[in-house]
Amino acid sequence: MRILKWLALAVVIVVGGAVAGWYFFLKSDPAPRAAIEETPVVSTQAPVASAASTLDGTYTVQPGDKSNFVGYRVTEKLIANVAQTTATGRTDNVTATMTITGTTINNVTVTADLRSLTSDKDLRDGRIRDQGLESNRFPQAKFVLTTPITLTALPAAGDTIKVDGTGDFTLHGVTRKVTVPLEARWDGRAVQVVGTLPVVFGDYNMTAPSSTFVASIDDHAEMEFKLFFARS
Repeated sequence: MRILKWLALAVVIVVGGAVAGWYFFLKSDPAPRAAIEETPVVSTQAPVASAASTLDGTYTVQPGDKSNFVGYRVTEKLIANVAQTTATGRTDNVTATMTITGTTINNVTVTADLRSLTSDKDLRDGRIRDQGLESNRFPQAKFVLTTPITLTALPAAGDTIKVDGTGDFTLHGVTRKVTVPLEARWDGRAVQVVGTLPVVFGDYNMTAPSSTFVASIDDHAEMEFKLFFARS
């Protein structure tokens, strides 16, 4: 009986230590989900009839602007699933282009350098460079729109619209056709685009990374982004 008590105590200590280690060293403070930002509306000083010419043009996103990001959101589980946390990592090393002609959006390409993904844990950031995403081997994620997006009407400055973007998404050296639900908002100056795409690791020949404290990581994640396209 005494041996059983000692074994039970040992289990409690081990589990308690694991939980403490997770809480103090691995528990994440996830970034908020990507969402449309209500930026101030800038007057276009143009009548409604010429709204098309106001929006027409080529738009770009340049690397290094902290307003833009591409990132991930994934669930990490502690040993024996005693606790779990949501991990997020983001990079502003993003390049993108888009053209608008009338009510048609086309020529959209978004490229992110995954080597610069940063979370709230240096250990995690280092791990995914050689495991999971293996960003040292596959540094880029890329989306290319293959079907033009046609709007039913041009949005007024300050309005948020929802559309789907269908194209080729390349991750970990694998390219798949995807459809991304998008939200977009024009504030009279920039076109803001927000989206989230579920990613199953196996679809891109990835295996979830592992570590000492984290027993498992979900076999799926979310790729999310927020981009402000400025007229070139």
